[in-house]
Amino acid sequence: MVGENLLGIPETLLPEETDVLTRYEAGDEPVDLAAQFPASSLVWALLANEAHSEGRTVESYAFARVGYHRGLDALRKAGWRGQGPVPWRHEPNRGFLRSLYALGRAAAAIGEVDEVERIGKFLNDSDPSAREAIEAGN
Repeated sequence: MVGENLLGIPETLLPEETDVLTRYEAGDEPVDLAAQFPASSLVWALLANEAHSEGRTVESYAFARVGYHRGLDALRKAGWRGQGPVPWRHEPNRGFLRSLYALGRAAAAIGEVDEVERIGKFLNDSDPSAREAIEAGN
């Protein structure tokens, strides 16, 4: 029953970001992609992860927060009404879910306890399998 939608709220499926993925797979740097595709939560999640891996916690937090807000904008545009599943299995949702995860990680690093709890709940409510998939490097 894990992950079963008991509320009957439809899943939100974000549109594909073909241009972003094509450019990233061709070797474009996330910082350059952010300038070209500022609405992409995936790009901001990549920047947040890059900053995190280099020990730049505050920058990671800022990048993740932008990705989170850009993701919220995209979700709303896709019909999301503030609740309901945002499944990890749908590849285009992963940028938002990665940004959400990165925001929680950075919030924990700077001691934002309330935000860590709120973001953790949001991530779990979106898709209980997302955290494990992200931590496994998927």
